[in-house]
Amino acid sequence: MAYGILVIEDETSLARNIRTYLARAGYEVWTAEQAGTGLEAFETFKPDVVLLDQRLPDADGIEILPQMLARDRSVKVVLMTAHGSVSTAVSAMKAGAYDYLSKPVVLSELLRLIERALGEERIGETLSYYQRQQARQSGLDAIVGHSAAIVTLKEKLRVLLAAEARLGDASAAAVLITGETGTGKELIARAIHFDGPRRAAPFIEINCAALPASLIEGELFGYERGAFTDAKGKKLGLVEAAEGGTLFLDEVAELELPLQAKLLKLLEDRTVRRLGGLREIPVNVRVLAATNRPLEELVRAGIFRSDLFYRLKTIDFEVPPLRARGHDILTLARHFIELHAGRYRRPPPSLGPEAEAILLRHGWPGNVRELRNVTEQIVLFCPDAVVGADALPLSTLRATDAASEFRLPSAGVDIEQVERSLVEQALERTAWNITAAARLLGLSRDTLRYRIEKFSLKRP
Repeated sequence: MAYGILVIEDETSLARNIRTYLARAGYEVWTAEQAGTGLEAFETFKPDVVLLDQRLPDADGIEILPQMLARDRSVKVVLMTAHGSVSTAVSAMKAGAYDYLSKPVVLSELLRLIERALGEERIGETLSYYQRQQARQSGLDAIVGHSAAIVTLKEKLRVLLAAEARLGDASAAAVLITGETGTGKELIARAIHFDGPRRAAPFIEINCAALPASLIEGELFGYERGAFTDAKGKKLGLVEAAEGGTLFLDEVAELELPLQAKLLKLLEDRTVRRLGGLREIPVNVRVLAATNRPLEELVRAGIFRSDLFYRLKTIDFEVPPLRARGHDILTLARHFIELHAGRYRRPPPSLGPEAEAILLRHGWPGNVRELRNVTEQIVLFCPDAVVGADALPLSTLRATDAASEFRLPSAGVDIEQVERSLVEQALERTAWNITAAARLLGLSRDTLRYRIEKFSLKRP
């Protein structure tokens, strides 16, 4: 990650040597020879670290240090002086300096000091995100099941991981993971990261539907002090926090068009610009995205950018719904019962024949997430060692639901007419309440609006 270093030093040769040395180490370096021009550069450049000479032609370094900290409390200021003394060091620390260096400056020591300063900032910003994620068990072995659909999916994952193991980080293309809600798309993303070459780096995820658009941009890309009213200091975004690792964007279809443009730039240029910032910061981040919405339809409706869609879909994985996984339903049910029983410190009950038959017949609209919740209730509330049919909390979600029992007539159907009829019925039943009608059809509001326009439907 290219951090910004501002060198305010009136010795031209020293400033030039520092700039050359740090630039070779991957930093972006600006220089100024006076306090006045240094403060101007500070406002424009918004550096991460300032190397500040104590004695400048127009001011004392310790005098302007508080002015910098007043503008940005997160900046690290290192005072440099040829007149080192204990009193000078104490004055510098009292003024808010991060550290203190005596001249002549040893460049290798200066580099270690900068890395330590930035390392503390990076840890402070990212620890709460990726340490929690890495603690969980992830990888291909966490994907439970032996159905044909899951075997095919895992084999495709192994091919990708083997290719990336041979080629290294350079092969880390964007991946799009699709599937219904609750199928385990996050598990696929974790397998790609934790079994791949980036496993030692952060895995950071954000649910794009969980935050309003006004907050997502700041969370993803970060911001500089003063970028907006409440921006009291600089904040690293999740993109920078994921440096060297993986950024997982769940529900990516919920991003608004301006944010989609910024995400496309990140994927194409591998750079990020913080809100209120002027610098393009290079980043090394692998992007994984997931959605349960039909992106192709959103592209046709103008809701999702086609260029971003094809950039994300460099590699794609479709996670099968639970109802298509056959006896994996029972394998997963037993797996979850064991997990919940261990967590609640209770003996795990076994599934009786009737319970197994009902689980296999159930439509599982909530997929694996629904099954996990059902098995937790079994462990908590079933008093028997063998689970019977009456112990299954599925009374309102049986496979006899009309949607799961629909059969194609022998004469066939006009699919567009069926689609139009269903949309009309949902709108009539809800008195044209778009939110309620979309919920009835299992669609998003935007997708339903697209179909209303497609069929030229008018509210009575």
